[in-house]
Amino acid sequence: MRVEDRLRRSADRDDLPDPRSVVAVDVGGTTTKAALVGADGRAVLTATTVTGSGDAAVTAVADAVRGLTEAADDLGRRVVAAGVVTPGLLDERTGVVAYASNLDWREVPLRDRLTDALGIPVATGHDVRAAGLAEQLFGAARGYADVVLVPIGTGIAASLTSAGAAVAGATGGSGELGHIPVVADGEPCTCGQRGCLEVYVSGAGLARRYAARTGRALRAEQVVDLVGADPDADAVWADAVRALAQGLVTVTLLLDPAVIVLGGGFLASGDRLLAPVRAALDAGLAWRAAPPVRVAELGAHGGRIGASVLAFRHAGHGDVPAAWDAAALVGRGAAASAGA
Repeated sequence: MRVEDRLRRSADRDDLPDPRSVVAVDVGGTTTKAALVGADGRAVLTATTVTGSGDAAVTAVADAVRGLTEAADDLGRRVVAAGVVTPGLLDERTGVVAYASNLDWREVPLRDRLTDALGIPVATGHDVRAAGLAEQLFGAARGYADVVLVPIGTGIAASLTSAGAAVAGATGGSGELGHIPVVADGEPCTCGQRGCLEVYVSGAGLARRYAARTGRALRAEQVVDLVGADPDADAVWADAVRALAQGLVTVTLLLDPAVIVLGGGFLASGDRLLAPVRAALDAGLAWRAAPPVRVAELGAHGGRIGASVLAFRHAGHGDVPAAWDAAALVGRGAAASAGA
């Protein structure tokens, strides 16, 4: 089936009561995911491309936005802005990415380059902070002004929200929870420090530590499956739980969040992680109650939803996401694909 045929059916179905749309882009180290998002917050059309590095990564983002903008024109939609969220150290005031190791970016004026190339307003943001915004507005932290979101995957970062505003920090580098030292003179981290949280808790860290004990190369999820049946898996898992709880204790005492939201691949372990982490967090806060620990509701959609909100706001259409129905943002009306 041709892309044009899929797009036409999408237009017929939606009837476009409000043609305002944005292109939301979530830039990853390997792939870049983009979506044409309508005024109801739903992804109408999606595209996934190889990110590349350096200038090629900027070009990949621009091409993704350009392709979806052209598709929007065919649908009678009006793209008012693009929202692009990336990893790394990003100054959200200027749109300059000071450093993103996986993308080989240093001092890249991303917002200006994309605005010049595309001719539409472009909002830029940090990928984890964008996901945190989405969870605060539409997900597990709805209704809370003080929130910590911690996605746990290959590494660990955190989105920090205080009094309803994202905490970016002086250099855009806030939320590096994975590099808080939690074990004195602990194992070396790739960042150059020792004893960092993500050495023990991340997917890569769990797999590496299990392999070091056993000589067996397993994926993190395979190690988790062995918990309760393998003493070595039990040991590295217990270290992970202790390290994560200690990190959350630190964040709680510093920021006093009303809720902590955990996301990422580790959460597939369910109560095997949540129950002991909640108990250890409670035990680590001797003189105050622990905040509730919840599971992220938006999953992999969080970055896209956050980027969409940033785009509409940047274009002066903040009324659009303010009216979104949280239940309609994920899982309803599968978007067509615009290729790879």
